[in-house]
Amino acid sequence: MSAAFPLLQVRDLSLRFHRRGRSPVQALQGVSFDLAAGQTLALVGESGSGKSVTALALAGLLDPAAEVTCGSVRLNGIELIGASAKTLQVVRRNELALVFQNPRRALNPIRRVGQQIEDALQARRARTSREAHARAVELLAQVGIAEPAARWHAYPWELSGGMCQRVMIALALSGEPTLLIADEPTTGLDTSTQAAVMDLIAAQAHQRGMATLLITHDLALASGRCERVAVMHAGHLVEDAATGTLFGVPAHPYSQHLIRATPRNGLPLAALQAVPGQVPDLGREDLPACRFAERCERHVANLCERVPKLDTLAPGHRVACWNPL
Repeated sequence: MSAAFPLLQVRDLSLRFHRRGRSPVQALQGVSFDLAAGQTLALVGESGSGKSVTALALAGLLDPAAEVTCGSVRLNGIELIGASAKTLQVVRRNELALVFQNPRRALNPIRRVGQQIEDALQARRARTSREAHARAVELLAQVGIAEPAARWHAYPWELSGGMCQRVMIALALSGEPTLLIADEPTTGLDTSTQAAVMDLIAAQAHQRGMATLLITHDLALASGRCERVAVMHAGHLVEDAATGTLFGVPAHPYSQHLIRATPRNGLPLAALQAVPGQVPDLGREDLPACRFAERCERHVANLCERVPKLDTLAPGHRVACWNPL
């Protein structure tokens, strides 16, 4: 676990999505983790595991069909679950920022990128037009965009995917947040651009003392960029450990399967092993208490009828499994 008073505290977060005429989708159940100031935590798992939903819940950006059934999210001591729209607006303005996985969809296609940054700056703090313009150009330079004064005039559709992602990062940093949530920030980018974007996020986090929550399905990316890794499966957080521990001695069968399915230097493709089965349908009425039970070669029938608790296996290493490895 993190320090006694972490920047972000998530406790027993559970939510569901209501569907007309059908049973609700139990998207998250009992998710708990901490994130300290300046720390980088990866939230990993397959598509449908609940990573992005967790990020949206933290930011108060859930779909109207979502219902948080229990839990607490505290950022810098401010409770976000059940907070007023005004409180959430202040938090998103001053404390928390998001970088989305598809910057072209997140940016306004008919407004110049520099104007979009200026809009964010002026919404957060009273500035003259000249001050906002100068700061927008400065932010574009900080995120590594060449000729920032000229690029200020560009529209998103005139920029590459990597450049758009840099603009998104500049937008996120314009509020000087204490927490940056990066949701699959390298999706669709080539390898060299992926590295450049992650280098940029790491440099800005180090410079600002900013905590970073990286949402990714790419375990190789998580292993090289994060101090801690939290593994999610079907809305459950199943393992949380320091990166070296998670990749060295993973305790949950799902974590082990994910690692076996991850390409590594020197490992032939033939040696990769697919994770067995599929993420269960979270709208099922007969959803098992242990949501990995139907995919697990180590499940014990009488134990898996109860939801496994996320217990401490060793200092700084938690696992939710009735029969850990």
